Amino acid sequence: MRKFPLNKAFTLIEPGPVVLVTTHDGEKSNIMTISWTMVVDFTPRFAITTGPWNYSYAALRKTRECVIAIPAVDLLDTVVGIGTCSGAEVDKFEKFGLTPVRARHVRAPLIKECLANIECRVIDIIRKHDIVVLEGVAAYYDVLRMEKRTIHAVGDGTFIVDGERINRKKIMLSKLPPGV
Repeated sequence: MRKFPLNKAFTLIEPGPVVLVTTHDGEKSNIMTISWTMVVDFTPRFAITTGPWNYSYAALRKTRECVIAIPAVDLLDTVVGIGTCSGAEVDKFEKFGLTPVRARHVRAPLIKECLANIECRVIDIIRKHDIVVLEGVAAYYDVLRMEKRTIHAVGDGTFIVDGERINRKKIMLSKLPPGV
């Protein structure tokens, strides 16, 4: 094996998929791109990394709710565009032609064009590491959407697209929660 630059080690395990997180601050909705996500366990608990550098962070802290919208690869350029501009300056729904859909449990909107949406409430903010822990309260999946491959950020401006799905459910059945 060759030595690898330690400052790039995160690119070896960068999580995914890249998601869009919507918020509503009481006046307007916004979207931020997040590539640092994590499933916490088999419950609907998730974590994202964000902080004051993101315009939506103030709304997330204030309202303690958001929507995690999961785009497919056909939205890659939109996802990158959202992540490279600020909601303080533009209406990202309008600029990128996305359709906000009223959520049932939170004020932040779902994104119609995304493969899936999860309405969430903030249950903890770990400020030392800029980690926001979320609990899902409702989830939606677009079964009619043709493109279902998600995107994963490597962290250096490149992305990996989901590939073939390999099924090992029978072997893992004893370790999976009921209904999965």
